[in-house]
Amino acid sequence: MDCCHETIEFLGKRWMVRIIHVLLDGPKRYHEIYSAIPGISDKLLSQRLQELIDAHLVEKDYIEASLKKVSYSLTNKGYAFQKVICAFNDWQKL
Repeated sequence: MDCCHETIEFLGKRWMVRIIHVLLDGPKRYHEIYSAIPGISDKLLSQRLQELIDAHLVEKDYIEASLKKVSYSLTNKGYAFQKVICAFNDWQKL
């Protein structure tokens, strides 16, 4: 399978692009991401965040050396998707 196809399959998973879009504004706590995406379940948000972390698009940062307080932010690789998202938005308007 080619990389382009795998990338489209990955981004095509429900909520993936929306999560990336929310994080484009900067680091967010879990509840902030959850609140910004009406309809997503806790379980699916946790799963998608882990998939994004595993793909090196998102990183999980511990706040104040606490294992319970974390924020999520895009990596440089994650921020690179902003151009892709904008291209899809432009294409959709055609």
